[in-house]
Amino acid sequence: MDTLTGLFIPLITPFTPEGELAEDALERLAHRVLDDGATGIVALGTTGEAASLTDSEKSQVLAICSRICRERAAPLIAGAGTNDTARSAADLAALAEYPDVRAALVVVPYYNRPGEAGVIEHFRTLAADAGVPLIIYNIPYRTGQRVSWRAMARLAEIPGVAGVKHAAVSIDQDTIAMMAGRAPGFSVLGGDDPVISPLLALGADGGILASAHVNTAEFARLISLWQDGKANDARELGHQLAPLSQALFAEPNPVVIKSVLHRMGQIPSPSVRLPLLTASPETTEAALRAVV
Repeated sequence: MDTLTGLFIPLITPFTPEGELAEDALERLAHRVLDDGATGIVALGTTGEAASLTDSEKSQVLAICSRICRERAAPLIAGAGTNDTARSAADLAALAEYPDVRAALVVVPYYNRPGEAGVIEHFRTLAADAGVPLIIYNIPYRTGQRVSWRAMARLAEIPGVAGVKHAAVSIDQDTIAMMAGRAPGFSVLGGDDPVISPLLALGADGGILASAHVNTAEFARLISLWQDGKANDARELGHQLAPLSQALFAEPNPVVIKSVLHRMGQIPSPSVRLPLLTASPETTEAALRAVV
C-alpha cells in the first residue's frame, strides 16, 4: 500500500446499556469521524476493547467498518495478533475474509518478552504470509518489551512491514534516531496522544489517536499544519490539544473517551467490559472542560 499518512481513529466499540454491541452507534461514529477529517479508521484495536469481544462481535465490527470504508474510499486498518506467533498468523489469515482491510496493526509480543531477536523473527514470520502490510504496534509500557531503533531498523527492512505505530510515551533517543534514519516508505504514526505534536514536528507521517474521537477536525488540522510546514500554528494547536489528550487518558483507555462520547450523545452508554470500569463523574467532567 502507499505510505500511511494522516489521522487514523482507533474506534471504540460502543455498547448498549445492556452491554451488547451497539451496531448502529458504531456505524454513525465511523461516518462522523470520517466526515470530520479522519483519513481512515482502525478496527479492533486496544481502544476498541478487542480483548473482551467475542469472535462473533469481532466479525460484526469488521463487517461494519469494511463496508463503511469501502463506501467512503477510506483506508481500514485491523488490529490483529497476540504474543504467540502461530495464533497471530491465524488471526492475520482470517483477515482475508475482509478484502477492504488495507493493513494490520500487530502488537509487539507482550508478557513473554522474547527479546529483540525474538521480536524480529516474530514479525519476519508473520510478514511472509500475512496477505496485508503490517504496522508494528510498539507500545513498551503495555508489552514490557523495548524495541530499540537498531531493532526497528531491521524490522523496517522486512518485506511486508509498512510502518510502526510508535507509542513510547516520550520523545526518547531511539525516537529521534528513528525519525532521522528511517528508510523511505516506512511510515511512523504517533500513538501517544499527548506528545503527537512534537513527534509530527520531527517528521511523523500522522497518528493513530484515540483522543481524536473528540475534536476530530482539530487533530486532523494539527497533522495538516505540520505537514504543510506551518510550525507556529501547529505548535499553538498542539499545546491546546495536549491537555485534552491527558484528560481523556486520566483513567484506563477507553473509559473516559466512552463517557465523554456518551455525554455528547454519540453513543448509547458509557459501558465498558470488565476488568475495565466506567469513568468517574469527576474525570468525565474534567475531560469535557478540556474540549477545545
